[in-house]
Amino acid sequence: MLKILVSNDDGIDAQGIYVLAKALAKIGEVTVVAPHKEQSAVGHAITMQLPLRVSKYYKNNEFFGYAVTGTPADCVKMGIKNIMKQYPDIVVSGINHGSNTAINIIYSGTVSAAREAAITDIPAIAISVTSHEVTDFEYAGKVAVKLCKLVARKGLKKGTLLNVNVPDIPAEQIKGMKITKQGKSKWDDMYEERTDPYGRNYYWLKGGLIEADDDMIMDQKAVKSNYVSITPIHFDLTDNESYDEMCSWNLTKELDGKEI
Repeated sequence: MLKILVSNDDGIDAQGIYVLAKALAKIGEVTVVAPHKEQSAVGHAITMQLPLRVSKYYKNNEFFGYAVTGTPADCVKMGIKNIMKQYPDIVVSGINHGSNTAINIIYSGTVSAAREAAITDIPAIAISVTSHEVTDFEYAGKVAVKLCKLVARKGLKKGTLLNVNVPDIPAEQIKGMKITKQGKSKWDDMYEERTDPYGRNYYWLKGGLIEADDDMIMDQKAVKSNYVSITPIHFDLTDNESYDEMCSWNLTKELDGKEI
């Protein structure tokens, strides 16, 4: 039986994490450690100057897991280092309400929870359904189970996690699964100025996604075409092409003795 740590960014009371934990319990011993409230789009933030509090969380009068007053990355750290008696065999984050494709990967707390595990050299999967009003998590739960079994058998390169996005459509309409790359679609967003009932100004983020992916190899295009997108990603952000180019710049000579 696999030892599986489950987390998310939608909060421990979200429906997605409940379905995920129940599905994974069929193949392993599941420990749930998740934020006590929603932490969407917090990226890879960790808590440094506030105490973290951990409490047992019950759902339907049964113990479900541990709620942490922190970020998704905090939860995975806490689960690995403090709550679980042994390191997990795999960490699964989700099931997220909403897609985590293209630029969303950078902002996503769901992906960051899995990335925190990858930093610790533990295989990890982040899984999302591409709607904020999800009609069915069950198919995504089945995908998570299959991928966990596959990763347990084949392994992942150290530092690598799988970012999985499942279209929110009936299972019979899913065309298949594709190994994809991170797409290039970006948000065209802004802060809209508004006024509260007391006449004070405040700002609310709004905007839309600029679709920039036409190739099926890109995650955003794949899910739009009714495929499950599976993207291997790594926390190493080095731009190796730029690195190779900049090595020829001779920076020591160019900058020596000059004001910066």
